[in-house]
Amino acid sequence: MKDILPTRPYLPAEPFDTAHAVDALAALAQSTRLAVFRRLVEFAPEGLNAGAIGAALDLAPPTLSFHLKELVNAGLVVDQREGRHIRYRADLAAMNALIGYLTDNCCRGQGRLVDGAGCAPARASSACAPNSPRATRRR
Repeated sequence: MKDILPTRPYLPAEPFDTAHAVDALAALAQSTRLAVFRRLVEFAPEGLNAGAIGAALDLAPPTLSFHLKELVNAGLVVDQREGRHIRYRADLAAMNALIGYLTDNCCRGQGRLVDGAGCAPARASSACAPNSPRATRRR
């Protein structure tokens, strides 16, 4: 199943649009859904059944079902029936497309960076530095 993992991160199979990005980010902007998604990423690409997710995160079945439905609807998780159970998998291509969408304009328009380069300070140097220094607040 290694062929499921992307070889070049942050390159989507199809362009991500703003509405899709907002839906995906909204789904992840809830602590339980974020925990479920992170658990599925940890077990990618095989995924987990709902019982294993619920047991690991101490979630009641109805609560877990609600949050999984939201992640599936946002396009971040795929479900597959296996007999009486459903296996849930993080959609790694969708996750990487979202990250790619967020980093498209990295380093003042140099574009999406691939092959693990990321928007790192060593790569970006002054291009990613803020235009003006921020004043730090003391508390």
